[in-house]
Amino acid sequence: MTKSRLEAFSDGVIAIIITIMVLELKVPHDASWNALVPIAPVFFSYVLSFIFLGIYWSNHHHLLQVVEHVNGRVLWANLHLLFWLSLTPFVTGWMGENKFAAVPVALYGMVLLFSAIAYFILARSLLSIHSPDSVLAIALGADFKGKISMVIYLLAIPLAFVKSWLACALYVLVAVMWLVPDRRIEKTIGT
Repeated sequence: MTKSRLEAFSDGVIAIIITIMVLELKVPHDASWNALVPIAPVFFSYVLSFIFLGIYWSNHHHLLQVVEHVNGRVLWANLHLLFWLSLTPFVTGWMGENKFAAVPVALYGMVLLFSAIAYFILARSLLSIHSPDSVLAIALGADFKGKISMVIYLLAIPLAFVKSWLACALYVLVAVMWLVPDRRIEKTIGT
């Protein structure tokens, strides 16, 4: 499989995940502003998940820009990432429907954590088939943001059982850290 097929397949899966999430938003039967109040937690969880999926989509695109080739190990690592991302609609809906209760917020964090781990594995799989002085290796560097994101998720998951809103605040913090696409690759290739 070429890297372009891998990227196209991944783009399609992420588009389907987002579509599933938006279809889970239920339209209120009342036409007043007050009708939106009960669905605010569902909408907030949707927005947060949409942002996370957008971050993964953008960074996945940047990552594959500098990849020269892929192999079977990379394909499986990519599928591993897509598996965890595909659970996003479930945990998003559960968290929103239950108004950010502890268990759904913790499970949401676990999906975020395992998605981050899967992305890390994908990057390492790609690095293993490229030379240490490749554009990819130079661009990825030490990946501080990726590692600190996993640490924040690890802190947020048990925190969900103490104060679920604090765990959500940590999830938002990670999203804010990543809102700007990973510029390391753009800087390395000069675009």
